[in-house]
Amino acid sequence: MHNLDAIFSPQSVAVVGASASPGKVGHDIFANILKGGYKGTLYPVNPSAKSILSVRAYPSVRDIPDDIDLVILILPPKVALRAVEESIEKGVKGIVIVSAGFREVGGEGLEMENQIVSLCKDANIRVVGPNCLGVINPLPLVSMNASFSARMPSPGKISFISQSGALCTAVLDFAADRNFGFSKFISIGNKADVDELDLLLYLHEDPDTEVIMIYLEELRRGPEFIEHVKVITSGYRRTPVLVIKSGRTAAGAQAAASHTGALAGSEAVYDAIFRQAGIIRVDSIHELFDFASAFAYKEESHLGKLRRKLPRGNRVAIVTNAGGPGIVATDMTVSSGLRLATFQQETIQILASHLPMTANLNNPVDVIGDATQKRYENALEAVIKDEGVDGSLVILTPQSMTNALETAKAIVRVARKSDKPILSCFMGIIDVSAGVEFLQEHGYPVFSFPEDAAKAFGALYRYSDWLGQRHLPQFGFEHDEEQARGIIRDALSAGKTRLGELDGVGLLQCYGFDVLPTQLAKTADEAAGIAGQIGFPVVMKIVSPQILHKTDAGGVIIGIEDEAAARKAFEQIIQGATAYRPDAEIHGTLVQKMAPPGIETILGMNRYPVFGPLIMFGLGGIYVELFQDVVFGLAPVGRSEARRMIRGVKGVKIFKGFRGRPTADTEVLEQAIVRLSGMVRNHPEILELDINPLLVHGEDEGATVADCRIILMASDDSGQ
Repeated sequence: MHNLDAIFSPQSVAVVGASASPGKVGHDIFANILKGGYKGTLYPVNPSAKSILSVRAYPSVRDIPDDIDLVILILPPKVALRAVEESIEKGVKGIVIVSAGFREVGGEGLEMENQIVSLCKDANIRVVGPNCLGVINPLPLVSMNASFSARMPSPGKISFISQSGALCTAVLDFAADRNFGFSKFISIGNKADVDELDLLLYLHEDPDTEVIMIYLEELRRGPEFIEHVKVITSGYRRTPVLVIKSGRTAAGAQAAASHTGALAGSEAVYDAIFRQAGIIRVDSIHELFDFASAFAYKEESHLGKLRRKLPRGNRVAIVTNAGGPGIVATDMTVSSGLRLATFQQETIQILASHLPMTANLNNPVDVIGDATQKRYENALEAVIKDEGVDGSLVILTPQSMTNALETAKAIVRVARKSDKPILSCFMGIIDVSAGVEFLQEHGYPVFSFPEDAAKAFGALYRYSDWLGQRHLPQFGFEHDEEQARGIIRDALSAGKTRLGELDGVGLLQCYGFDVLPTQLAKTADEAAGIAGQIGFPVVMKIVSPQILHKTDAGGVIIGIEDEAAARKAFEQIIQGATAYRPDAEIHGTLVQKMAPPGIETILGMNRYPVFGPLIMFGLGGIYVELFQDVVFGLAPVGRSEARRMIRGVKGVKIFKGFRGRPTADTEVLEQAIVRLSGMVRNHPEILELDINPLLVHGEDEGATVADCRIILMASDDSGQ
């Protein structure tokens, strides 16, 4: 069902709703196909017209004497439904519905859309739209502009998918200004049938597509999307996918009763999906084109095969003829996750032999404003051969003695002899235009500003790092799933939507978490007796469904060393909780064995109706809300993804023996993330949870659950 050749490369097209009146969508789409030089056969369908633009018109699709591959519909919903039925009778292979008035308006429009999709599914016909711009294939063998954008883009190796038709016209205009070509260009509108994943799977197999760009508003598939796109970005015929997602700043989290729920806005879900699928997220249309041009750059290897040049590491050499732009590039290099390469002594000696005394021989290399193309070539060749360099940025500013064209040729000569990426920045417009055109014509990425080149190199490095990731063997865990179901069932039967810590640690214990001996005390004497039985030192905590953040209410006392201190702590906690929340229902205090010292981390989960459980990991304790140093992963999370999550927090150095601290047991952290992923997938009744803090001890010493909070919902209301 992913074969969309009838949509992108039809042998014949019927435009149903074609109009003889210029300015109407039905006229403009037909005119665009006709004037675009479409290589197939084109038929206008309009029962009220004899011809459209001198081409004979037909009353309906059924009246066309020849076979039809693709139907473009520009009709209101009710009429469109009848036209779809006629198209099915005709035996068409694909339908693009451009007109609006369907799902987006609800009611009868949504009903019509669903009927159309149902009919086409039964007939094995794929549908693009409704409410879309259309489809464009500018490649010479097809040359089809089946859209209401008058601009036919140049052919190229990049495909573009957009959920917004209006954005498409702006992107086409932007692409024309940059001489940017496309392989396929499609607006998907309501995504009634064909969606992003269908198109990604199709374009991944398309020999004319090297890079895929997407403008995305929302996804309707989660784990399935990740699994398929992983193969696209890192498996057979690796294809980079770049996405710009709208609504990033509107990531307000829903009202939630857990740290995870408060931090896990919808954008956290998308960030997790993109990271786990190997998709590069960009912040602007400008970046989308910059990164695409860098990824599309391929060169023939010594074996005669085209290869994409990716950096093996993040060490960059900068060659420039001006100090200021070199400093800008240096700053952006660091902020893009890269670092300046340190040259070997031999490289510095070679540079000294070719550059004037006033030149800077260290990184960034300043070849001075009067640099000729030969000076650029010698400097670039020296640094790109350095074993400590993974790629280079070349910056040229127009000086009176600068020959932009010859410098561009010199860059190409060096690039062809190296397997490392070289990105160029030719600053200016008119004075450098000949050099820019030469680089573009030969497929080499060139940018207007050094920060753009540095960001693009950073994207190449992130993708290279994704491809080079280790695939670790999975853990083989055995869980007591049945006992866990019993704990949840008993809680829901009693009308509880929040598991107390006592039940919570029992549930976690079923999944192999190391929990502390914990009992509930309802009186001061009971607290003292339990503490003595558990063994000192102990921790005591308030138990109240109304008091979620115990420390705010003075509801946690640690380091209790004897029975007298336990009695005193009980009274103090109860008094403090009563003063903090007079209406609170207080059940007593938990008495818990005090955990050995460790690094405070947090594990959490928030469940989304479409995407399922979103796992959170980060630095925990009281710092989780202060620093919000957390990362997210969409379940199922395996061992490799768990390791990437741990390495993704900014404070990861703390686990590596930072400033004399012991090295932390990060393997048990990986296990904990994977265990949590399994638990929340097995039990859809779990809506939110926090394990905070999860104390991580020294290497091979494990991790201990010090506190947890679990929120349930009825199983028939749960979502995966």
